[in-house]
Amino acid sequence: MKTAIVTGASGNLGQAVVNKFLEEKYKVIGTVNHSEPAKTTLNNPGFDEMPVDLMDEEKAKEFVNGVISKNKSIDVAVLTVGGFAAGRISETSTADIMKQYKLNFETAYNVVRPIFIQMMQQGYGRIFIVGSRPGLEARYGKGMVAYGLAKSLIFRLAELMNDEAKGHNVVTSVVVPSTIDTPQNRKSMPDAKFENWVKPEAIADVIYFHCTEEGAMLREPVIKVYGNA
Repeated sequence: MKTAIVTGASGNLGQAVVNKFLEEKYKVIGTVNHSEPAKTTLNNPGFDEMPVDLMDEEKAKEFVNGVISKNKSIDVAVLTVGGFAAGRISETSTADIMKQYKLNFETAYNVVRPIFIQMMQQGYGRIFIVGSRPGLEARYGKGMVAYGLAKSLIFRLAELMNDEAKGHNVVTSVVVPSTIDTPQNRKSMPDAKFENWVKPEAIADVIYFHCTEEGAMLREPVIKVYGNA
């Protein structure tokens, strides 16, 4: 049985990814917030829920090593954890930037580093990190400076990982969705055209496709899932 790690398993996108990989008969280990664990409500023998502090490098490493010890390998990792904050340059302090850096970059790097090392040792693996349009293109980051700067590092990290993995069957992709159709986003933007947004399930389908035999030839460093946006 193949093994997938999904961080942020209790979030809208995280739950969709967990459900998709469970449907495809993967063993899925999902992380939830260690301080305020939100239960995923999943009752599936193929799913393990783990509260982990991903801002703690050692705790993240212990978590990954535990998965390896129990399952021997990691086939797929999907990292959905992150946070958002608005603010122009005039409203954004260094502390604001550091908070977004910790939420969006450190939580990814702390867990992806030991996963990447394991995949390089085993000779295969697919990693997906959720990015954002403001991180991909600065023009979309107007009014969200700290968030855009923090997310931009995800793309540089993926480039470095793919460069190190040349000649190995280990691929890192950044998934860039447009506005995701979630209850929270509908509530905050009630006048928007929801039909133009991309559903979490659609993003999960795209991620899974890149893990299939048919999608294995695709080594896209950036996967844009924009829907009709």
